[in-house]
Amino acid sequence: MGGGPMTASVQDAGRKRELEQKVRAGERLTREDGIALYESDDLAWLGGLAHEVRTRKNGDVVHFNVNRHLNMTNVCTASCAYCSFQRKPGEKDAYTMRIEEAVRLAKAMEGESLTELHIVNGLHPTLPWRYYPRSLSALKEALPQVSLKAFTATEIHHFETISGLSASEILDELIDAGLESLTGGGAEIFDWEVRQHIVDHNTHWEDWSRIHRLAHEKGLKTPATMLYGHIEEPRHRVDHVLRLRELQDETGGFQVFIPLRYQHDFVDMKDGKVRNRLQARTTMATGAEALKTFAVSRLLFDNVPHVKVFWVMHGVQTAQLALQHGADDMDGSVVEYKITHDADNYGTPNKLGRDDLLDLIRDAGFRPVERNTRYEIIREYPGPDADRRESPQPMRV
Repeated sequence: MGGGPMTASVQDAGRKRELEQKVRAGERLTREDGIALYESDDLAWLGGLAHEVRTRKNGDVVHFNVNRHLNMTNVCTASCAYCSFQRKPGEKDAYTMRIEEAVRLAKAMEGESLTELHIVNGLHPTLPWRYYPRSLSALKEALPQVSLKAFTATEIHHFETISGLSASEILDELIDAGLESLTGGGAEIFDWEVRQHIVDHNTHWEDWSRIHRLAHEKGLKTPATMLYGHIEEPRHRVDHVLRLRELQDETGGFQVFIPLRYQHDFVDMKDGKVRNRLQARTTMATGAEALKTFAVSRLLFDNVPHVKVFWVMHGVQTAQLALQHGADDMDGSVVEYKITHDADNYGTPNKLGRDDLLDLIRDAGFRPVERNTRYEIIREYPGPDADRRESPQPMRV
């Protein structure tokens, strides 16, 4: 993760002071500032600065929601280098659900006052376009209280190809069928220098941003993601965030930024195939690198209200620490997340219920607030017990 000519200067007290002053004055950080922050080895300083910003925006609150993930098909025309999820038609564990099957599975997940269903699929070569709005309509009918957060920009682009409709028409149909938000996936790393080596489909920055811009124009709020810790360098992460920041200046439609830690293929080798072609030449980001990525993202992304840590990809301990390094949202209780799992090799659970999340958030020293997909508050909960001596308190700023 290359240093460079600024490595010495960022350790320089004057440069640190300058960055601190900009952050405290609410001044926008530049590309050079972002690279300088990544080159700092002082994680406590970085985390403290990010925590100041996070506290200014969100106080001592950690948002969460109770959601479930539903992947209706893993059949995909693409073979992205990092992906262990995709299967080709005819492979032994390739599957595509009938709509009734998807509804039955979703109904079985309904307990615990579920508020959101998160739906992402492979780019299936032969499923007709009508399958997708029909599946949303059927899910919405079966679970009227549950928000449908479905499809990446990559999937919407794929629907354009198979339907002959424009993204605008597609989004209108999906919204009529019950779509409340797109998902943030398909972003990976936007810089072509990296992207050409990791992505095997035709949706790049131009189409990804076009589709989210359209969604925002239609009143949808969407998340944005970044897959980090593979072959990219810190400058690519900075570039990724700044592209999104510029689009957010224009539309105001992003509610949350979600750094996703790239995973090695821990689970999907049961048929002897390692589908993740990056892992032979990569090591996963350490916990410290993850925390640095959260901190710098929070500091650069001054116009997005929330930064979310997806605990399945970071492990529970790192997720708790991320809350002290800029994150204010912990992704909800995923029962089965097929794309990656056991992020820290410490037996990361594959299910956290509402009570588990409440305990985790309080244990990190914060006050849990349950939200819905649009970040409207559903319920506030008491914070950590101030009378317990060992109970952590949020860092004062």
